[in-house]
Amino acid sequence: MRVSKLPGTTVDTDLSPGIADQILTPMFYSGGLVLSQISQLTGLEGHVIQNWVKRGYLSPPVQKKYTRSQLCRILNINVLKDIFTLDQTAHVLGYINGVLADDSDDIIDDSDLYSYFVDCLAALQENGSEEPDDVVSEITASFCGEVEDGAKRLCEVLRIMITAYRAHRIRQQALELYAELDYR
Repeated sequence: MRVSKLPGTTVDTDLSPGIADQILTPMFYSGGLVLSQISQLTGLEGHVIQNWVKRGYLSPPVQKKYTRSQLCRILNINVLKDIFTLDQTAHVLGYINGVLADDSDDIIDDSDLYSYFVDCLAALQENGSEEPDDVVSEITASFCGEVEDGAKRLCEVLRIMITAYRAHRIRQQALELYAELDYR
């Protein structure tokens, strides 16, 4: 199952190691993205993102600009939201980053989590593997978190994200096949 979009976005790309950083880094040279840019990039309505801020799933923008970390939190939520409820999604992300509206208790920055996730998908796609455990362990081997079980939590969250992403893609394929049924 080849990925043709950067996960959680509307951006067409072929997955390769480091692609998330290549695409996202230049977007923040001007100091941040406004809500309309985030909406265009993610395909999400602005009121949805504002609701996530209100509900504490995302810290508020500063001077109406979102940081790379905030964008990646939005992308992480966007990847998980089609499989999990928002509360379940918050629980998964909170497992690695505590209170979602408070970045000071994070085990890993959301942009690093997103980059690990995309790099894992790229490696799985490249080697044709269905089992993420070895790939996740290899990609995250250099992670040195300050929390005792941070590396273990990171691997667990990445396995959940990969499985949810795959489930979403399979669901999309099923819906496409369903749409092709001929009811003559």
